[in-house]
Amino acid sequence: MKCQIKAIAAATLCGVLSFAAHAQNIVIKSHDTHPAGYPTVAAIESMGKKLEAATNGRIRIQMFPGAVLGQEKEAVEQVQLGAIQMARISLGVIGPIVPEVNVFNMPFVFRDEAHMRKVIDGPVGDELLAKVTNSSARLVALGWMDGGSRSLYTKKKVTSPADLKGVKVRMMGNPLFVDTMNAMGGNGISMAYGEVFSALQTGVIDGAENNPPSYFTSNHYSTGTKYYAQTNHLIIPEIFVMSKVIWDKLSDADKALVKKLSREAQMEQRALWDKSVAEYTGKLKASGIEFVTVDQKPFYDATAPVRAKYGAQLADLMKRVADVK
Repeated sequence: MKCQIKAIAAATLCGVLSFAAHAQNIVIKSHDTHPAGYPTVAAIESMGKKLEAATNGRIRIQMFPGAVLGQEKEAVEQVQLGAIQMARISLGVIGPIVPEVNVFNMPFVFRDEAHMRKVIDGPVGDELLAKVTNSSARLVALGWMDGGSRSLYTKKKVTSPADLKGVKVRMMGNPLFVDTMNAMGGNGISMAYGEVFSALQTGVIDGAENNPPSYFTSNHYSTGTKYYAQTNHLIIPEIFVMSKVIWDKLSDADKALVKKLSREAQMEQRALWDKSVAEYTGKLKASGIEFVTVDQKPFYDATAPVRAKYGAQLADLMKRVADVK
């Protein structure tokens, strides 16, 4: 009997030790709707390798690109629950909880991408990350990602707001963005991204707007949208977050390490993004797409009512963004 008790105790102890050892190893499942190889995906994968090396394999990131774990809204809900531990997401899903991030959704709130990067790298960017972390979203904001500048691609050449009269342009499903296109002179059409290709082919819409890599990889450039008017009307950074469920389980040292590597990922993604934009711009031009330089001021002036309407509660924050040199 004593031998049996000792055997059971030994087995139990072994199980406890085994569980404890297993519990020390953390696998962070990370979600992204972008495909494998995309700058945001590659930057997080690089971060995962650094994290695994720094912790001797105790903490690692398992990347799930291409929306294999669900579309963004569903994925964020899973991150909040802790079923998915990390994700790169757009600001649209955060805006209802942390209204201040909507400042980045305003048309022409940034003078150019260089201005946007100075803002997200500085006090305003850090403050908004903290607001997300301290909100009720159950998310820890780790850093920013560059989503590029969005410009128009259409079947007719556009150089001024007058050229957009009667032109149906797909916009992201947010009233602010639809109103932006309407103010710019076009007819903003809210439409799911997956429907855009066929809508361009069939003439349901006359154009859309996005950055060069997305314009090419979506194959939208092959639908007769031969002109890319460089309005740069929206320059919207993205954000990557961790579930508070997993964050609270990390030691202070691990949290400091994750924050350090997150900042490195933010800068690494930027370099990858610039390379990607240059590559796909070259491919678009080689395919016969005409990049049209436009005077942005008429478009900026036309969208003033949009900034006034949606930015009424964000006036102070918008001024701080504008004051960044």
